[in-house]
Amino acid sequence: MQLRIFTEPQEGADYATLLSVARATEELGFDAFFRSDHYLSMTGPGLPGPTDAWITLAGLARETSRIRLGTLMSPVTFRLPGPLAITVAQVDQMSGGRAELGLGTGWFDAEHTAYGIPFPPLAERFGRLAEQLEIITGLWETAEGATFSFSGSYYSLSGSPALPKPAQRPRPPVLVGGDGQRRTPQLAARFADEFNSPFATVADSAAAFRRVREACQQAGRDPGSLVYSVAQTVCCGRDEAELARRAAAIGYQIDDLKRLELVGSPAQVVDKLGQFADAGAERVYLQILDLHDLDHLELMAAEVMPQVKLRG
Repeated sequence: MQLRIFTEPQEGADYATLLSVARATEELGFDAFFRSDHYLSMTGPGLPGPTDAWITLAGLARETSRIRLGTLMSPVTFRLPGPLAITVAQVDQMSGGRAELGLGTGWFDAEHTAYGIPFPPLAERFGRLAEQLEIITGLWETAEGATFSFSGSYYSLSGSPALPKPAQRPRPPVLVGGDGQRRTPQLAARFADEFNSPFATVADSAAAFRRVREACQQAGRDPGSLVYSVAQTVCCGRDEAELARRAAAIGYQIDDLKRLELVGSPAQVVDKLGQFADAGAERVYLQILDLHDLDHLELMAAEVMPQVKLRG
């Protein structure tokens, strides 16, 4: 099982803070640094304000050398598919082939209102997601010297040179995720290299994985050709006092943590990770909410990661 670090910068983190977390992620042996793609805090003032996901990742591409870099998830409402394909391809080049694109429908209406971004109904957002996935993967996979065209309900491209090409060929990995019962598994089966089950129980994640495998079989795709992953908030402490301190730092009381999956001592976190592995998870995105607590990352690198690798 691979462990990746997942951050929520809209809650309050400038680029320097994100860089320190990304460098710790790399130095401590985690597989990847991912971030959310939001423009508005959900829990407080969010000072000093939001940072753009792909500008951040472009900077980190030049200041790291090993870790994978990506988003969970970029909303289709934020960017047009052609320019997004260019942006991610450039970050992939800048990183030497380490970029990954998580793409989703978007869900946070308030951030759209706050920054003047249209927020269509869910059915339309799913339609846009399907078209963006087809366009972005199509642009990346078009042979050099050939052109790409597309005509859909929401986007049309004609005679695109489909440039630049990403460093990874045929393209960077694409992630699709969520708890949708029908369209999400279908889109994952059609376009994704990885399916992510976010903030769900072990049982619900297993059920989501089953739906994606069934969708793959229906589409004539090998279900084993996808990576299956989960994202979970983590709060780990060597003892009750350390756990309580970390809980308070992210606005939780100890009792509130009971609804989270990856909470407790290193041994308890390892046990729960084992349960997710048994449910089919091959990767876990560890959502870190206190980005100034690098000791938290060091604890998991020292006492959780080795046990996870040993179990695997």
